Amino acid sequence: MNKFYREKRILITGHTGFKGSWMCRLLLNLGAEVTGYALEPPTDPALFALCGLSTQMNSVVGDIRDLDKLKKVFDAVKPEIVIHMAAQPIVRDSYKDPVYTYDVNVMGTVNIMECVRLSDSVKSFVNVTTDKVYLNREWAWGYRENEELNGYDPYSNSKSCSELVTSSYKNSFFTGKNVAISTARAGNVIGGGDFANDRIIPDCVRAVQAGREIIVRNPYSTRPYQHVLEPVAAYLMIAQKQYEDMTFAGSYNVGPNDTDCWTTGALVDLFCDEWNRQTGANVTWKNVHDGGPHEANFLKLDCSKIKSVFGWQPRWDVATAMEKIVEWYKIYLEQGDVAACMDRQIEEFLNI
Repeated sequence: MNKFYREKRILITGHTGFKGSWMCRLLLNLGAEVTGYALEPPTDPALFALCGLSTQMNSVVGDIRDLDKLKKVFDAVKPEIVIHMAAQPIVRDSYKDPVYTYDVNVMGTVNIMECVRLSDSVKSFVNVTTDKVYLNREWAWGYRENEELNGYDPYSNSKSCSELVTSSYKNSFFTGKNVAISTARAGNVIGGGDFANDRIIPDCVRAVQAGREIIVRNPYSTRPYQHVLEPVAAYLMIAQKQYEDMTFAGSYNVGPNDTDCWTTGALVDLFCDEWNRQTGANVTWKNVHDGGPHEANFLKLDCSKIKSVFGWQPRWDVATAMEKIVEWYKIYLEQGDVAACMDRQIEEFLNI
């Protein structure tokens, strides 16, 4: 990966988000020519601004639903590799505005696939979806890539639809063409620089910053937690491998080992322990279970395919991930150099 991405023309949608910012930072460190297409950063503060990415890459402000503008960016940039991450990513927000969620997550995928179809430069395309695309039967074992796609809530279901759009375009328009197309279904991502609403780590940090006890709405749900660099590096690995050999194109789960499927309550315990260890504070949390809209109680991925095909393995367990997360937010709250922290963590992650 270190040499492959040097001077490659990469287009990232959703680059101003949390995961997109880590993706861009990693690609810039690898020497890629990076163009991003997204709305303005979705949070304030925003990782994209904090690490100064707008001055280091070609950042285009645009709506994924605007096909004409997106097509002009493709024509101008002529990307070789496209990673599609633009989305409305919050389950609770999808209940509040399901039409917008479907519009962005489904028609946005149609638009990006249409641009790839009309492009004469793209050789590798990865659509990033979610572990929530599967019909959740609350099984104790992980879902495999051939399981039924039928997410329950509007966000999860819109991502299931995004998978189907990708498959339809692939079958209808790309047979016999030299364009490799994959989808990647990642577990719950955690890491420094996430400021989104309704996510557990940002909620913890906001409570710490305000000097109050952490409130946890549902400490009982089990999720496959992983540091943001795990899926970001995996997406780039898939994009590279299928660029070099189209037979690697397909669908891939990207998640942690079974030992890192944690309940939310256990994850918050880990956050409190690590925060207190690094800062000498005495952060605590309390259970305020509010029921809330339906979300899956138990969700786990079977990542046997990506492990067997590529020899891929997760690099950081959740305990290590939490150490890096607390390190990042501690530097942020002390108004330190968060970009340098990201670069150190990226270098450490890649060199393990």
